Amino acid sequence: MFYKKKGIPQDGDIVLCTVKKILTHSVFVSLDEYNDLEGMLHISEVSPGRIRNLRDFVVPEKKIVCKVIKIQNEKHIDLSLRRVPSNLRMEKMNEYKQEIKSEKLLEFVGKSLKISLEDMYNKVGYKAIEEYRLLSIFFQNVLLDNAILKRLEIEDKIAKPLLEIIKDKIKIPEVDISGTLVLQSYKENGINIIKNALVKEIKDNIKISYLSAPRYRISVKSKDYKTAENILKNTADKIIETVKKDGCTGEFIRNE
Repeated sequence: MFYKKKGIPQDGDIVLCTVKKILTHSVFVSLDEYNDLEGMLHISEVSPGRIRNLRDFVVPEKKIVCKVIKIQNEKHIDLSLRRVPSNLRMEKMNEYKQEIKSEKLLEFVGKSLKISLEDMYNKVGYKAIEEYRLLSIFFQNVLLDNAILKRLEIEDKIAKPLLEIIKDKIKIPEVDISGTLVLQSYKENGINIIKNALVKEIKDNIKISYLSAPRYRISVKSKDYKTAENILKNTADKIIETVKKDGCTGEFIRNE
């Protein structure tokens, strides 16, 4: 990517790296998001347990996601591969892919206007990243509110084609989470009580399906995990509260 972060990362940061050199007890990598920065992983930070051959875990030019564990200066940055949970690893890789895509869109608009990518960053990119941290997040916000372009004082000749390509190429990401409701009743009309409680909560972003008695799957889509978790919990709580008023029992199990 053309864009590089300034300075050096902080302790605890999750960083994208490319493997450059593998020695007997250490791995040297470049920090892809920064200019001319290298880091080192000791063999003990590559994977838990005994490692016979580092090349079973890393190979030259492979991209890996690491955690910064110690910084002495820009010449000595200690990293860890094993301390990065799989969810953060996937999130970082996806973030990187989205930034590459976003930079290409910025470059495409620039080419159509005969403006270099460097100048597009000067006119748009740096402002966007300062305000929204990532180009991809900036584009998603513009899709929701195109007045952002005017607020950031993006030139009209750039703002118009940029908005057009954002509308054409960018989609707001959604997360999908689910859980299982266990609802039971020994009343004659118990099935109807449960059915009515479930149907009342079905919405565009909330789906409820029958698994097998007495289990029902409830799934929620939203723009982020925090919002989705709140919707899922509140919906499950409302359903359980409703059926309990009519003498039923209810339990909610969050799916992993």
